[in-house]
Amino acid sequence: MSSNVAPDVVELPPGERLEVLFAELAELTGQRNAIDGRIVEIVAEVDRDELWGNTGARSVAALVAWKTGCSSANARSIATVAHRLEEFPRCARGMREGRLSLDQVGVIAQGAGEGSDEHYAALASVATVSQLRTAVKLEPRPDPDPRPEPERSISTHRDERFSYWRIKLPHLEAAMFEAALASHRDALIAQWTHDHGNRDNAADPVPPIPDTVDAFLRLVEAGWDADATRRPHGHHTTVVVHVDVDKRAAAYHLGPLLGDGDRCYLSCDATCEVWFERAGEVIGAGRTTRVINRRLRRALEHRDRACVVPGCGATRGLHAHHIRHWEDGGPTDLANLVLLCPYHHRLHHRGGITVTGTAPDLTITDSDGRALTNATLAHPPATPPPAVAPCPGPTGERADWWWYQPFQPQPPPTNN
Repeated sequence: MSSNVAPDVVELPPGERLEVLFAELAELTGQRNAIDGRIVEIVAEVDRDELWGNTGARSVAALVAWKTGCSSANARSIATVAHRLEEFPRCARGMREGRLSLDQVGVIAQGAGEGSDEHYAALASVATVSQLRTAVKLEPRPDPDPRPEPERSISTHRDERFSYWRIKLPHLEAAMFEAALASHRDALIAQWTHDHGNRDNAADPVPPIPDTVDAFLRLVEAGWDADATRRPHGHHTTVVVHVDVDKRAAAYHLGPLLGDGDRCYLSCDATCEVWFERAGEVIGAGRTTRVINRRLRRALEHRDRACVVPGCGATRGLHAHHIRHWEDGGPTDLANLVLLCPYHHRLHHRGGITVTGTAPDLTITDSDGRALTNATLAHPPATPPPAVAPCPGPTGERADWWWYQPFQPQPPPTNN
């Protein structure tokens, strides 16, 4: 049925014309719902088998938005339904049969509790998206499961005289913390030497030389003000990385060894100071042009606007990446720099994607060598539309929530 080939329909009275158009609309809506159901099944397979990790996309939703050309909101809805597809088989079957829309099932998948498939499959057959959203909100919520302990931690206990602190940090954050302490300690010692280094009277009382505790307290005081220029020593915190030029191995200053990917990642754009060594002796502190200046950064942001990896589009927290790695002699100029989000920057240095060429002629490939482009997978259909019944849609009746019985989650099993 097509409205483009029915000139006699135009001559019908308005009521009859609406009936004809609504019939075609119901037919197309059912086909669209069935197509969306198949799309969700495909995305569910990609998600279940973790195939999306081979594409360079940072998430399943980002991959869907990239490959289908849909909005981020629709992509998140598709990814959410796909992730919980096995929990809602009746709702999924309703989509494949053209009876339920993606928006209806998306609202259910985003907030409905476990075991509610039968309840919401029946409700969605007559309820609008707004009514389904209200029904999900009325559902009583079980107590959330306790979150797992984070990797980072700070614990403290006290006695009559002192407070004791224990801090647990990952290696990178610990290196930043130690570098900040060392910087503040050096500043305090320099100030102490200036004030008490040349004493006229040796009998005058002299305070002890500042130690790490004094540096920690000074660091806390400096942290109260976000402006780095107000720090007592006037410098930004720096992480020092030692690179052995013969073995091409790297380690944090007073810290563990680094893998090849982390070494390249830190020497590429991270705010760290690289010390080159041979046989344990420092032979240089790196080219001063490794970190880009403010003018070059502005030009880079004006040119790239966002992460250059196809399908990403991230605009915040971007790193300036050397296409030809800095430690391999790559220059720090506009033709050898591109903007990458932290996720894709780390992914590149771990071998997940490859960035080659120059900025004007950039080539980005996945781990299998396939070129990544911004093009979607959309093309003219080569198969007939799904043979499903027309979808008339929800009834459109006003909901009477006074008589509505929300879904009641089952209580958790007990060990008694």
